[in-house]
Amino acid sequence: MAEELIRGWHAVAAVLEYEPERLRGLWVERGRHDARARALLDQAADLGVPVYPVDRAELDRSSGGARHQGIVARVVASQRVYGEADLPALLAAKEPALLLVLDGVQDPHNLGACLRGAAAAGVHAVIAPADRAAGLNATVRKVASGAAEIVPFVQVTNLARTLRSLQEQGVWIVGAAGEAEASLYEIDLSVPTAIVLGAEEKGLRRLTREICDRLVRIPMAENSVESLNVSVAAGVFLFEARRQRGASA
Repeated sequence: MAEELIRGWHAVAAVLEYEPERLRGLWVERGRHDARARALLDQAADLGVPVYPVDRAELDRSSGGARHQGIVARVVASQRVYGEADLPALLAAKEPALLLVLDGVQDPHNLGACLRGAAAAGVHAVIAPADRAAGLNATVRKVASGAAEIVPFVQVTNLARTLRSLQEQGVWIVGAAGEAEASLYEIDLSVPTAIVLGAEEKGLRRLTREICDRLVRIPMAENSVESLNVSVAAGVFLFEARRQRGASA
């Protein structure tokens, strides 16, 4: 079976919690005895996951120079690959649906941050094109801090077709556009909704714009920055939807 590395305490903790069967071993910086490390390593021991104390230099080498926070997990490559055909099942028990659609986000750091915000907001799935867009990799999982193991990530071959299919299922398609006349705070996000954000710098593609039921903007202060980072914008949209739905802590 193919294997991959997962780095960082949050990401490793999420695998332990949700997919422990994937773990083949943990490599932990020697001398870590803080409360977080003890709790995670005790959980690993209870599950029978091998733990190997190693020097930081060895972790640096095994991670290929990537940041690891003192812990690296070797896991069986995830088989949880979702496609367009999985969407009806993912949405069947989730009313009203709340989806995040990323129209060509290519930076894995942005994708990871979007997944993290989506998990916090209770999003039912994150949808993205399979081509010319970031997919799940070690960097995304690290930035997502465990969210990649919680929120279904759906890769589709034809985003326009997927959006039309969602409309047929009664999902309202709301696109983010800085020049839109309507404000985010003027529309109803309590109904089944897919929030669509465009790629870094380019925004929504023409066909995506045309399919959206409504284009809206985030009201911003005069003389402020021209646009927000896509993960920040996603957070603003998603938590406004959560507020409208009456979510409580």
